[in-house]
Amino acid sequence: MEQSEANPEFEALLLYLKQNQGYDLTGYKRSTLTRRFQHRMSSLNIEGYQSYLAYLQTHTEEHLSLLDDVFINVTSFFRDRAAWDYLAAEILPKIVANKLPDEQIRIWSAGCAAGQEIYSVLILLAEKFGLDFCRKRVQCYATDADEAALKQARQANYSELQMTSIPADLLEKYFVKSETGYSIHPLLRQSIIFGRHNLAKDAPISKIDLLLCRNVLIYFNAETQASILVRFHFALKTTGFLFLGQAETLVNRRQIFSPINLKHRIYKKGLKLEIEDHLSIHSKSHRKPSLQPFTVQSHFWRTAFETNPVAQCAIDLEGCLVSANEQATLLFGLTLNDWNHPFHQLEPGKLLDSEALISKLNHCHQPQILKHIEWNTPNQTRYFDIAIAPVFSFRQKMIGLLLTFVDQ
Repeated sequence: MEQSEANPEFEALLLYLKQNQGYDLTGYKRSTLTRRFQHRMSSLNIEGYQSYLAYLQTHTEEHLSLLDDVFINVTSFFRDRAAWDYLAAEILPKIVANKLPDEQIRIWSAGCAAGQEIYSVLILLAEKFGLDFCRKRVQCYATDADEAALKQARQANYSELQMTSIPADLLEKYFVKSETGYSIHPLLRQSIIFGRHNLAKDAPISKIDLLLCRNVLIYFNAETQASILVRFHFALKTTGFLFLGQAETLVNRRQIFSPINLKHRIYKKGLKLEIEDHLSIHSKSHRKPSLQPFTVQSHFWRTAFETNPVAQCAIDLEGCLVSANEQATLLFGLTLNDWNHPFHQLEPGKLLDSEALISKLNHCHQPQILKHIEWNTPNQTRYFDIAIAPVFSFRQKMIGLLLTFVDQ
């Protein structure tokens, strides 16, 4: 903590957010936090941290607006383009070369904000090795402490203004134009699993080949930065790489990372961790390691959506299509433009009442089966049994439905 800026009333405010809202901001620089808290308080004409604490306690949604001010997600596709060019030319080929022919490549974007950087690295991989390579070989994890940012990252829909850094040829190949802007190619989206994660407190994901954490560490104090770097060292494989932002310089009491290219802030593992480092990771992690839920979700998406010979679609709680496997795409004539559209407007959605099913399963959480559902096409009539199962996040919150169409 920056002792010169310690304020008991402000610390009480942080303690309230930690204990009552689950947001631990104690590792952030106090100078940064106080500026952003003051900005929010000023917009409400509130003076004093005690008054703002009272306001938070009586306005249950206010903490979300506050966190929008705290987590200022300033990022873009291919930010600092020269660094991305170096990554594409020198680092990504090394990662692939170090792998066996069918071995998985694991990438973690820590502090992913709205998702532009994890999509950027996937686009580079697709350019060098193809979309099918990404679909079969690449598993990405994108985490952030900000739920609002994660929601945008999951939706993978960006305005025209946000696309200005994308070259025209890449825009045409990897994005789909929609009424609200541009959506990422669904095959790239399916390579990523998103989740909330506190870098300073939660156990790291492991066996990572490339870890991106760009212009995030600058918001933490020196002690917390050192703790996070230990976690990153633990996360990376021996041959893994760390990709930081231009605003960051590694200053550590021990050289646990060595620069590959200092100008572009790309590092490899240096000295090994000491026993106290390993103990600190486990003693300060208040939640179970993120690896377990991510691995389960990864297995789900890989097997159910890519290799299953039966048509399957996934819809979110708003009733929009978020994914479909190849069999469903072929069977129902789905296209890239159908992603994120209301499911009831699409061909498979006409076979059932998705809104009623979402409401029912959100209440009972029990799978349902619809028997002998008729589907009339210009050429024939077909019948399906449709299995509907709830899909849960790693926090055991229902996030959507998985629909399986069994042809009779």
